[in-house]
Amino acid sequence: MTSNLFAALSVPTASNIPTAMLLTKATIILLLALGMTVVMQRASAGARHLVWLVTVAALLFVPALTAWGPLPVRILPALPSAADQSSSIIGSKSHETNGIKTDEPGVNAPSPATNAAPSGKLANAAISESALKNGISILFLIWAAVVLVIAVSLGYATLVVRRIVNRARPLDTADWLNPLWEVSDRLALDEPPPGWRIASPEQVKPIAAALLAGRPVALVEEACRADWLRGGAVEWATDGDLRVVVTDRATAAEDALVLHPPVLALGIGCERGCAVEEVVTLVRDCLAEAGLTPAAVAAIVSVDLKVDEPAIHALAALLGVPARFFPASRLLDETARLTIRSEAAFRATGCWGVAEGAALAAAGIGGPLVLARRQSRHATCAIARSPAPLDAASIGRPRGHLAVIGIGPGDPTWRTPEASALLAEADDIVGYRLYLDLLGRAIAGKWRHDSTIGAEEERARLALDLAAEGRSVALVSSGDAGIYGLATLVFELIDREQRRDWSAIEITVAPGISAIQAAAARAGAPLGHDFCAISLSDLLTPWPVIRGRIEAAAAADFVVALYNPRSARRATHLAEATAILLAHRPPETPVVIARNLGRAGETHRILRLSELAEAEADMLSLILIGNRHTRLIAGEPPRLSSRHGACGVAGSACRPGGA
Repeated sequence: MTSNLFAALSVPTASNIPTAMLLTKATIILLLALGMTVVMQRASAGARHLVWLVTVAALLFVPALTAWGPLPVRILPALPSAADQSSSIIGSKSHETNGIKTDEPGVNAPSPATNAAPSGKLANAAISESALKNGISILFLIWAAVVLVIAVSLGYATLVVRRIVNRARPLDTADWLNPLWEVSDRLALDEPPPGWRIASPEQVKPIAAALLAGRPVALVEEACRADWLRGGAVEWATDGDLRVVVTDRATAAEDALVLHPPVLALGIGCERGCAVEEVVTLVRDCLAEAGLTPAAVAAIVSVDLKVDEPAIHALAALLGVPARFFPASRLLDETARLTIRSEAAFRATGCWGVAEGAALAAAGIGGPLVLARRQSRHATCAIARSPAPLDAASIGRPRGHLAVIGIGPGDPTWRTPEASALLAEADDIVGYRLYLDLLGRAIAGKWRHDSTIGAEEERARLALDLAAEGRSVALVSSGDAGIYGLATLVFELIDREQRRDWSAIEITVAPGISAIQAAAARAGAPLGHDFCAISLSDLLTPWPVIRGRIEAAAAADFVVALYNPRSARRATHLAEATAILLAHRPPETPVVIARNLGRAGETHRILRLSELAEAEADMLSLILIGNRHTRLIAGEPPRLSSRHGACGVAGSACRPGGA
């Protein structure tokens, strides 16, 4: 491969270059690259500048240190030898010019005095030397490009690692344009890790400017170690006029950049239905007594019996932190560290102290109480401090959340932004297999729990059980979850079962575009006046009840939407419904049958009511039956309208049902 490269550039190659030389070069480059990365991370700014220049220079001149390379110091000395060899060959042969042999002494052989090559050979040698120099230049440019790629790659890799470790801001365009040492010095002081708060944002720019200028800045870690500040190449001073203070205290130096880490666990116990104002007042008094700032609170914690207590969640929302909950058995483990054991608390919850126990459980083994239990009339509060920043997501468990989502007929463009956001937030997705398949990449990487048609109650129970474990669950319905969807079934189960863990779940119902809306839009405007929807499925409603509703709707002249019109088990219900409707409206009444709305294979057609009984329809179909005022609007395609008084007058483009 090397020979081909040199040959393509008209550069002579040395066939005797040992492989060890090439391996030596690669090793030197690798060691230099690794050394540069380490030094760039840990050295001072001035040292990094120097090492950067030296490393780049060394990488450029590495080829000159081995047996071959693009630099002339290794190749040009070989030129005389090549010329001598060319001259000796020329001297032993007759010279040919344009294919004609000549015998002139001055031309056939070099002069003994000068041993000079003939003029043609001199020209060839000059061309060879020129080609060699051009090849050298090309190789040098290639090598310089390689060095540049290595340098940028190392800088980018260093930056990515630092940003991941420090959990600071993502890369931006400026990072690619700045030198590596300048990017490495940047700590993103205005974007600390999750949970940290900046008490004095006006001090960020002065401190950052001082660090970049090399001025001494002290790092004062009162509440905990700030490893994300110490992970870079910044050299912090032990003392100085400029300071970065990491504290959970409510008061701090006004001339310092004050950072509040999430180290406080605020334990709350309260009676059922305790007023939000009482809990908020108690917490404010406790923080003030301890001299602590609410900005250092990592989470509000309590026993899991309080998982749906409104006052606790209102407090968490006010402080902008999550509410987390422990089982009573976990709080029992903290009994030895409690300052007070409450018989009343044990009778009510199964543990000797809710506020102190929850705060200590959240802070961990090394986290002491900084404020023992304080009590108001209906609530208690205690505060513990963790020796390290707390990750609220790893504390206890949250209140479970169940989102009952209507995803529309199937087309992603018909899905509401709220539904998409809830799907993105969910850990578990529960639903009928076909509906989950329609979601595709929207639920990629999530726990999927699918089942067959007819297992609606099993799906609802599974979703409730998962949410009761503290998980975020999405229960998927097509169309709108509240229109022949699973939302009603969920609330029926909660009401019927009376399970405490189900009742404590936070439930959100997200509306979706229903099949009746989609079918009406495809057909024109058949729902412009009063209408109703009736399901022909008798799984949950007896057929005599359904038949009575059809008769009432027909007599009242409603536009009727029929869901679940026909299945293998219910082959005759559609024909019976058609007969009832024909008794109240003319046979030419327009009917729309829409199938697979918003999905592959979508169809929709218009026919007469008299043709409906024998029409093809299944569980994927929705049928819209017009009333006495529904008109078929001529056009391509034809459309339906059901507005009172707009049609049937002289000069109108509308006409009664029928083709």
